[in-house]
Amino acid sequence: MALRFLDTNVLIRYLTGDDPQKAERAYALLLSVERGDEPVATSPMVMFETVFVLEKIYGTSRAIIRERLRSVILSRGLRLANKKIYLSALDLYAQINVSFADAYNVAFMRSRSLSEIYTWDSDFDRLPGIVRVEPAKS
Repeated sequence: MALRFLDTNVLIRYLTGDDPQKAERAYALLLSVERGDEPVATSPMVMFETVFVLEKIYGTSRAIIRERLRSVILSRGLRLANKKIYLSALDLYAQINVSFADAYNVAFMRSRSLSEIYTWDSDFDRLPGIVRVEPAKS
């Protein structure tokens, strides 16, 4: 079976059930992906867009987003680079009130044993083990 790309709207239909017919079809597809019968690839943008839409449009809690996306990410048939970073980012995102992008950046930093970040974003001050460094004046 040829590898196909999985877009955000399929994940949203599956995760929200807002269109019952499409949700049922998305569920069937994702079951096949979970079993490894239907390999699919997706991108970082799909992951970020899914989190954004669930949080901002549907008002889904961070804990629910983490739980539901975790199961998708762990599917055998899903091809997504750096799955461990996404899982760590979802944990941070659910535990600490920071954006998913900031949580991902910290998970990425930790995967590379980095602890210091150049930024003016004070949200990073709430993330354990991360030292925020502001660029110096010249």
